[in-house]
Amino acid sequence: MELAVGSTNPVKIDAVERTLERYEPTVIAVGVDSGVDEQPRSIAETVTGAENRARRALAATDADYGVGLEGGVARLEGVPGLSLIMWGAVTDGDRTERGGGPTLRLPESVAREVSDGAELGPVMDDLLGTENVAQREGAAGALTGGLTDRTRALGDAVATSFGPFVTEYYDTDR
Repeated sequence: MELAVGSTNPVKIDAVERTLERYEPTVIAVGVDSGVDEQPRSIAETVTGAENRARRALAATDADYGVGLEGGVARLEGVPGLSLIMWGAVTDGDRTERGGGPTLRLPESVAREVSDGAELGPVMDDLLGTENVAQREGAAGALTGGLTDRTRALGDAVATSFGPFVTEYYDTDR
């Protein structure tokens, strides 16, 4: 099975490879534009970014599936503060499926900077004294004390968006 991932970020590629390893995938990294802001600021914008990445990656290759992953921030009804969200999209060219990864509340100091227009990655790098945290443990790893990390969190978005393609439960002919 060939999968085109709409990113050259090693964490996103690793998330796809690890999550779908039982299918022995060949993963092709394709640098594509998400079509949304560098820092998506709603569920809708984050999902749209994932969909665009999946469709554009598939269109650029002869892969069986296109996979898009996007992290964003959003204010969720009934949940205090600003949350980190992760969404995935998978397409075979005919249908597109979407699924979410973990959601976690951002510390108020981080949320304040992001709400003022900053991107989460650089804000986290400043907080942690690191560079490119988004290409390693990510905010998810830092903010959970390593209980999860960006690869696993994005892997959940891969699993939930790819699941409808590998189970019979979504078959519309049933």
